[in-house]
Amino acid sequence: MGKPMALNLLKAGYQVSILSQSKAAPELLEAGATSFTTSKDLAQHSDIVITMLPDSPEVEQMVFGTDGIFEGIQSGAMFIDMSTIAPSIATKIYQLLQAKGVESLDAPVSGGQVGAVGASLSIMVGGNANAFERALPLFQVMGKNIIHIGEAGAGQTTKACNQMIVGMTIQAVAEAFALAKKAGVDLEKMREVLLGGFAQSRILDLHGKRMIEHNFTPGFKIKLHKKDMGIALKAGETFSLSLKGTALVAAQMEAAVAQGNGELDHSSLLLLLE
Repeated sequence: MGKPMALNLLKAGYQVSILSQSKAAPELLEAGATSFTTSKDLAQHSDIVITMLPDSPEVEQMVFGTDGIFEGIQSGAMFIDMSTIAPSIATKIYQLLQAKGVESLDAPVSGGQVGAVGASLSIMVGGNANAFERALPLFQVMGKNIIHIGEAGAGQTTKACNQMIVGMTIQAVAEAFALAKKAGVDLEKMREVLLGGFAQSRILDLHGKRMIEHNFTPGFKIKLHKKDMGIALKAGETFSLSLKGTALVAAQMEAAVAQGNGELDHSSLLLLLE
């Protein structure tokens, strides 16, 4: 998702720098980006540094590793992490960068590859209000529904809640479709009528269609959603909250990955039931 987000910033006229070893580098360089060989060098020459990475360890390594962002970023600059990571890691990054005179925002997104390409992402932001206002023009280039949630970590907590709701809704749609198929019900007609009632949702609409067509080309890979459900469960443990529905769907996703379906779209939870 980072590539289309960077392309949208370039199209809007921003000067964008990237790491030369990025898989997206050739296309982004052709579009006008410049490159650096290390995160330290990139950070030294940037007013705002944005990361979009798979998980907490990758973000921590990028920020605090050898020749990382922390070594290069200057006082007065800003760091924005748009990955989906643990709220505790987002808070840690915020605190350590604050001590260096650098503002930090956790700004995870929802909307998938389609939203990244179309600049229609929902962006949920944690951090200082003044930093949010400074970053808002950038967010408006990449998304449409942009909300400052609260203090550092609040964006990541909100994203964990988003992934809980999405995951459990996919499981509900998959179970309903599996039952209807066993009973001989026309799935297209069932989806059509349910979309006109209280069960209506974007997941029933979009992923319901995927399930009917057995089109599991990934918009969002199930292995990444499994990771996100783990983040939610860990947050639940932090607050001594039993998230039984989340745990159930996390186990289903774990089983799907074990089956070899981790690279498929998360709507492929249907395959477990079938």
